Amino acid sequence: MSTSAPPANPAGPLPEGEQAWIEVIRKMDEVYNDLLQYEVALEEKNSALEESHQFIESVLASMSDILIVCDRHGRIEEVNPSLCRVTGKSAGDLEKTPLGELFADADGRRQAEDLFRHGGHEGVHDRELFLRAGDGSSVPVSMNCTPRISQTGKLMGMVVTGRPVGELRRAYQALRQAHEDLKRTQGQLLHAEKMVSLGRLVAGVAHELNNPISFVLGNVLSLRRYADRLQAYLNAVHAAPAADPGLAALRAELRIDRVLADMTPLIDGMIEGAERTRDIVDALKRFSAVDKATPERVDLNEVVERSVRWVTQSAPARFAVAVDLPPGLRCPGSSGQLQQVVMNLVQNACDATAAQPAGHLTVTGAVAGGMVELCFADDGPGIAPEHLGRLFEPFFTTKPVGQGTGLGLSISYGIVDRHGGRLAAANRPGGGAEFILSLPLESS
Repeated sequence: MSTSAPPANPAGPLPEGEQAWIEVIRKMDEVYNDLLQYEVALEEKNSALEESHQFIESVLASMSDILIVCDRHGRIEEVNPSLCRVTGKSAGDLEKTPLGELFADADGRRQAEDLFRHGGHEGVHDRELFLRAGDGSSVPVSMNCTPRISQTGKLMGMVVTGRPVGELRRAYQALRQAHEDLKRTQGQLLHAEKMVSLGRLVAGVAHELNNPISFVLGNVLSLRRYADRLQAYLNAVHAAPAADPGLAALRAELRIDRVLADMTPLIDGMIEGAERTRDIVDALKRFSAVDKATPERVDLNEVVERSVRWVTQSAPARFAVAVDLPPGLRCPGSSGQLQQVVMNLVQNACDATAAQPAGHLTVTGAVAGGMVELCFADDGPGIAPEHLGRLFEPFFTTKPVGQGTGLGLSISYGIVDRHGGRLAAANRPGGGAEFILSLPLESS
């Protein structure tokens, strides 16, 4: 219902009392209209405030980070659902609670109180503290604190935020482990590719060297037979009764006796060198050749025991080997070739511990992921970091000249690769070296 002023009286001016009443009614109408406008504006602002409140609540509810609003005395005024989920308490239970009560133990509460007391005016950034969870465990949280300042510059309280770091740590550890696995796999692929290239190169070199070495060895053997015949002939000539005295003088002048004495050791040395070269070429051919023999059922327990027994029989008494293998380790392949690999690994451990008063090698085995893993761990000086990447290269050796050809590990690597396995080397954390021999488990 609305009111309006009465029309002017044409008969003349109204009495003073009626005029005042009409003025009052007009003012009431204006006030009523203003109230209606204020009510509409208030309803609009209330609706906007309600929407803003719902928006803020939805944001706080969706936050994974912890949010705590405290007064200037450190008592909790407001929290978000994330803190409620961590502590197992409702917002009503946490209200008016001292901030220090949220932390795991007395020492943590004391550290938090000191930290926020001194940082209430300046703020705290990325400090790791432990909150007490609803199940009684401790939850590591990276905390930040920002002071609440009024318009007049007075400290009203502080806003504390925190991010649980347990998930971040697990994610980081998983990422780091994946990165390490990727680097190791990449290194293995590069090494395998390098070994394949070396195999092709070595096969070509061995083939080219094989024929001339055979010629040299055959000719030297013939030369030794000829030398024996010439020596017998010269002895017969000079022993004849009618021998020319000039021949004896010429024999002495040309030092024929010394030549004959030196000829046998010279020829023997040439034969030894040619045979050694032939053995190296044969080893290169074994390193690069593809095994076309039919695989047999190999008892790895027997191979390891036999290899250890053969090596230790000729090794010094100071070298001891302990074997701890589960029974029934079997794989397809060549028993003789795998024994060559195992004997090489055991002999290398013996050589690596030669300078020690006592050397020890432990051989252990396990089955994982369809593979048999044999670990050869010694207590020697370990492998120099700069040598780890070259151990399986042909002709690479750390032994003194004349004590190794550098082909043992490279041949072993080729044999294991042809068996579908892997051979890897590393240094043990406690000292010494270890070689991991992985071979496919025999399918039942």
